[in-house]
Amino acid sequence: MFSLTLHADTYPQRRDWRDLPWLDRIGEGLRVRLAARLALRVGRREALVARVDAEEAGLAALDDSARAAVLAELRRQLRRDGFADDALVARAFAVVRMASRTLLGKAHFGTQIQGAWVLLHGNVAEMNTGEGKSLMATLAAATAALAGMKVHVVTVNDYLAGRDRDEFGPLYAALGLSCAFVGESATPEEKSAAYPADIVYCSNKTIVFDYLRDRLALLDRMQPLRLALDAMLGQRRRQLLHGLQFAIVDEADSVFVDEARTPLIISAARPSVEAEAFYREAIALAGQLVVGDDFTLEVPQRQPSLTEAGRRRLPQLAAAGAGSPVWRSVLRTEEACVLALQALHAFRRDIHYIVRDGKVMIVDENTGRVMPDRSWERGLQQLIEVKEGVAVSPEKETLGRISYQLFFRRYLRLAGMTGTCREVRGEMASVYGLGVVRIPPYRPSRRLRLPARLFASSEARWLAVVDSVARYSRQGRPVLVGTRSIAASEHLSGRLQAAGIAHQVLNAKQDEQEAGCVARAGEAGQVTIATNMAGRGTDIKLDDAVRAAGGLHVILTELHDASRVDRQLAGRCARMGDPGSWEEILSLDDELPAGLPTPLLALLAARLAGGGQRGAWHGLALALYRWRQWRVERRHAHLRELLLRADFRNRVALSFTGEME
Repeated sequence: MFSLTLHADTYPQRRDWRDLPWLDRIGEGLRVRLAARLALRVGRREALVARVDAEEAGLAALDDSARAAVLAELRRQLRRDGFADDALVARAFAVVRMASRTLLGKAHFGTQIQGAWVLLHGNVAEMNTGEGKSLMATLAAATAALAGMKVHVVTVNDYLAGRDRDEFGPLYAALGLSCAFVGESATPEEKSAAYPADIVYCSNKTIVFDYLRDRLALLDRMQPLRLALDAMLGQRRRQLLHGLQFAIVDEADSVFVDEARTPLIISAARPSVEAEAFYREAIALAGQLVVGDDFTLEVPQRQPSLTEAGRRRLPQLAAAGAGSPVWRSVLRTEEACVLALQALHAFRRDIHYIVRDGKVMIVDENTGRVMPDRSWERGLQQLIEVKEGVAVSPEKETLGRISYQLFFRRYLRLAGMTGTCREVRGEMASVYGLGVVRIPPYRPSRRLRLPARLFASSEARWLAVVDSVARYSRQGRPVLVGTRSIAASEHLSGRLQAAGIAHQVLNAKQDEQEAGCVARAGEAGQVTIATNMAGRGTDIKLDDAVRAAGGLHVILTELHDASRVDRQLAGRCARMGDPGSWEEILSLDDELPAGLPTPLLALLAARLAGGGQRGAWHGLALALYRWRQWRVERRHAHLRELLLRADFRNRVALSFTGEME
């Protein structure tokens, strides 16, 4: 029986995967994509929607007691057979949709039924932003839970997870399913009480770190036979999770791709007075080096490199000013100095990090959110703290480490949903074994894309942005301006204030007011400046007057490293058939074009200095800008692949048996 297989392992998870040779990885990726295209084709999805409609019509003719009997029989069949039978899945979807219609006043659209079916079969459903992915997930989550699976609905932050649990908890309760929310700040006791629920809402960071805590608690007892033996002997160790059975990941591209370059590490503090003195000496030493003469700095990679002159000068400076004996090693001196140069020149305040309450906090480049629980490795965190003049945190000793790529591959069944995934569908297939299925919008899109404008300087760009904001605001339309960094959002805020344009700022410094800011962003004439998070996962509501005026207008002031993030921001407008428009107002001073050769940049700047926003030179400059974005995307994809391969090698090297677990 389907549900019995889930209970054969005390801590169910995938244990049979291995790192495949590169040719096998390519073949497996192609197989996954082809299988998703054929097995989940449009005709079959539409046939399922028709079945759900017919099943719900039959349920509507029954009284409450008869519906309860149908639900009990449905649960029994799902636990016995799983959800391979489309007829059984259609009946389950009909039961869930009828309960949602009655309790929440929301009935799932046909496109949401298609998307839920894609999720249930372990794939990624790509739907336009604003198409109701959170409601769609309830169909798949409830059906899987009725079949006996423990379901984790994973979102990008605690606010969204708590919001969805509060909204959909009554729906699950009506189906006889328990639902819980696990927040990042919850105590171990609260987590232990919440995780046994049938459906658990949590953030990606919370679930991964709790898994690492379980591994540290169980150690070599994680194997199925040992766990079963401990249970028989009454010696079960304390654990948080109850295995990794089924995960539905919201904003899947953000979790699976954007955050996959950063491993998650559990560490313990290791205070050292000598280490703090060493970091202060390193910053002082690096501060004496001259850019261009002693070192060069590659801007996009944020990687400084010592020149030959710098290498010759460094030992003299170290001997004259540094007291620690570690500076006697030339190799150690160069390594520490390069890291200190990175802290001084490559990482900038209010762009890569903020200082809050006397602490340096990392800002997620993909979302613009503050990550107070994260720190840089290899002493970079301490060096930046010395640079900013705040208390230096102790060094960390790594206790447990895993990447998102390795973690999510351990689920028995994995699914995702997002509005921006087509650019990385190959990576989804080869790394996670997930096919990407495009779900059409419920209503035709009315989103209008205006011609992109690229200026020679940031000054000219900001003038154009202020002018565009003023023009659309006067029309009674709300305006959302996306910036890449906190510093840029505050700079633009100052310019709008000087121009007498009322506005609100939504960046990582105001993340606790995010929900209120997003709620007001759709009001007539409202101007909102947002970093890349832009209320991702929340809806900007429009009233009839705003729709009549043309809807929300979105301005992108700089392209991100990933074009998917740009599409996500543009997708804030014209949702669910509403009107809306968006435009790009860019500058050659942005971070992406900085990777172009200096002579070429100077030539393009000279040609665009006259303000002409048409013609061959403008088209060439835009093409080069987007080419740089594509190159950076490819480099990041390569880094993710290197991280995954390194994880595999490390686990084999550190295991006495050569096994991955």
